[in-house]
Amino acid sequence: MAVVTMKSLLESGVHFGHQVKRWDPRMKKFIFAERNGIHIIDLQKTIQAIKDAYDAVRKVISSGKSVLFVGTKKQAQQAIQKEAERCGMFFVNNRWLGGMLTNFTTIKKSLLRLKKLEKMEVDGTFENLTKKEIAALGKERTKLQKNLGGIKEMKELPGILFIIDTRMEAIAVAEAQRMGIPIVAVVDTNCNPDGIDYPIPGNDDAIRAITLFTQIIANAVIEADNEVGLRIIENLEAEDEDLEEMMTDASIKEEDQEIDIASYASVDQAEQKEPVVVAQEEEEDHLPVDIDKAYEEE
Repeated sequence: MAVVTMKSLLESGVHFGHQVKRWDPRMKKFIFAERNGIHIIDLQKTIQAIKDAYDAVRKVISSGKSVLFVGTKKQAQQAIQKEAERCGMFFVNNRWLGGMLTNFTTIKKSLLRLKKLEKMEVDGTFENLTKKEIAALGKERTKLQKNLGGIKEMKELPGILFIIDTRMEAIAVAEAQRMGIPIVAVVDTNCNPDGIDYPIPGNDDAIRAITLFTQIIANAVIEADNEVGLRIIENLEAEDEDLEEMMTDASIKEEDQEIDIASYASVDQAEQKEPVVVAQEEEEDHLPVDIDKAYEEE
């Protein structure tokens, strides 16, 4: 049975949004508070959204359809591929090619070309070609594998999409909406949740947060036949920990290093600068806030 705890959400930095000045007003209903120039996401609503998305994915899998994992930003590429492969689903983690859903007939021709090139490489066809021809075909295969490798075995449109960062994957969102395919997406405070069937409010920039969300969806695929479903543990283990304080404070553990949120908030989204760290003797791996949270260029 899949288990999600409030503690894991907090430790992954799921509740940290963008700077206040970069918010999308349509995300107001998912925002808990504002702390030193940064919006804090309401994890109670995040948990409910996770439940809804989990159940939706299970229903799609039970009906015999597939899930397409989409996340092309650097922070998401590895998690998207790893979890999609773990649950045996399809993924796009390098580049979304226009028409992947709306013009799937043409995309299937490219998939057949990719399979043909792979077959030529192992059946001895390359032995009768010149080095220049082999190099050209190898270059073509590499390019196709990079962009389409994750959907190589996809024979029909997916039953549902799971998307990290709807702003970056705007084309994928538009195509899914046009084709009537449901969307599960992680929406940060700078995103528009309208038009997303199952929006999950949360941090879409931190690697740990992205990995956590992707694992939950992959578990939904794996446990589609499990009658129990998802279990949420909302109580924090430590007696002296106050949920509200943790949601509005960067310091999650007393012994961990603390990050100066004021400095963190002043980071421009187009720049990838590391936040100011208050010097302590602990290692960086134990930081309560994911230092991988870097904002992509808009």
